[in-house]
Amino acid sequence: MEIERKYAINNLPGELSQYQFKKIEQGYLCHNPTIRIRKSNDNYILTYKSKLGIGKRKEGDAIINNEVELPLTKEAYNELLPKTDDNLIIKTRYLVPLDNGLTAELDVFEGFLNGLVFTEVEFPDEKTANEFVPPAWFGKELSSNKQFSNYNLSKLSSIDGLGI
Repeated sequence: MEIERKYAINNLPGELSQYQFKKIEQGYLCHNPTIRIRKSNDNYILTYKSKLGIGKRKEGDAIINNEVELPLTKEAYNELLPKTDDNLIIKTRYLVPLDNGLTAELDVFEGFLNGLVFTEVEFPDEKTANEFVPPAWFGKELSSNKQFSNYNLSKLSSIDGLGI
C-alpha cells in the first residue's frame, strides 16, 4: 500500500546537488487501474495502482493506493514504451531527508512540464500521514487535487493553467 501527501513548494531546500537523485521517465499504459512503466536511473519497473478496497477519501486526506511494483528488463521497457498513452513524463527526483526518518521526493520536471516542481512524502501508515507537519519550504498541499497526479500531467501539453 502506498500512502503519500503531495505539496507545491515555497522555495528549494538549499542546493539540490547535495541530495541523492534519480533521473526518471515514466509513461502510462492504462488509467483505471493505473498501469505505469518507469525508468529510474538504470532500473525498469512496471507499476500497478488501484483504489480497490480503499474507502472514500475526503478533502485533505493522504493519497492511498494499492500498489505493486514489478521489475522489468530494459528490453521489456523499450517494448512497452511505444504503447504508452499521451506524453512521457521526464523528471529528476531529489531525495531530501526530513525529520522522523521521512523523505521528501522533490520532483523537478523537464520537457513539456519544464518549470513544474513539487514534492511528495510517503508514509508508513495513515496516522503518520495525518500527523505530518510539513517543513517551511513546502507550500500548498496538492494531495486532493487530481490535476497534479502524474497520470493527469502526462495528458498536458504545457504547465500553463496549473496555478502553482
